[in-house]
Amino acid sequence: MKKLLLALAGLIASSMFIVASAQDEPTPEQLAADAAETRQSVFKLFRFNIGPIIAMTQGAPFDAELAERNARRIASIAPMIPDVLGAMDTRGYAIETEALDLIWDNMDDIQVKAQALIDAANEFADVAAGGDMASTLGAVRGLGGACGNCHETYREDND
Repeated sequence: MKKLLLALAGLIASSMFIVASAQDEPTPEQLAADAAETRQSVFKLFRFNIGPIIAMTQGAPFDAELAERNARRIASIAPMIPDVLGAMDTRGYAIETEALDLIWDNMDDIQVKAQALIDAANEFADVAAGGDMASTLGAVRGLGGACGNCHETYREDND
């Protein structure tokens, strides 16, 4: 009798696990929302790092080390752009996003633009490493242009 009760308890426990596992399966809508949240998080990291650089061009105290460090971070995050955009085509879902639908038809161009951002961020960081304020602030245009090239084509204009 004891063996029967143990077997029954095991069967009930495994049944509960199977039911719980089935309930944990995310819906396509949840997957799309997660994909959008992930890519938005990556772009928030870009804003976090470029913000102080832009602020320097608007009168914030110049800090060459900060400018170089943040540009290197941008260069290290930029390879994630094609990955997070390519993870899931979310245009068929009701998701709040600034991403234009044509992104998912142009992943090769996304790759090119991500590489351009990597190159521009590294070039800017190299200039900033020299410590010269005028040269560093003059080089911001190249970094900003690499960001803007993608925004102009693939991001909803909310300005």
